[in-house]
Amino acid sequence: MTTPQPNNPLHGLTLERIVNDLVAHFGWAGLGRRIDIRCFNHEPSIASSLKFLRRTPWAREQVEALYLDTLRAPSAPGAATDPKTPPSKPNT
Repeated sequence: MTTPQPNNPLHGLTLERIVNDLVAHFGWAGLGRRIDIRCFNHEPSIASSLKFLRRTPWAREQVEALYLDTLRAPSAPGAATDPKTPPSKPNT
């Protein structure tokens, strides 16, 4: 049996679920901008992405890290989702 992992936010999540959630949140183009790998930028699909990520530990680590960052990010309406875009200044 597996032991509970209360300090592991990825425990119980499949790689497929993580990729689907990221695609739903960022879209393929946004995901490809954040993690520049071919399976996200050239004819992307869930199947090809899963195949690549399962064989490539460094890419899987980047995907998991991005997923954790999206969980921690504030979900305020209008919040910038692109890390390359500077936050807008409030009108005073």
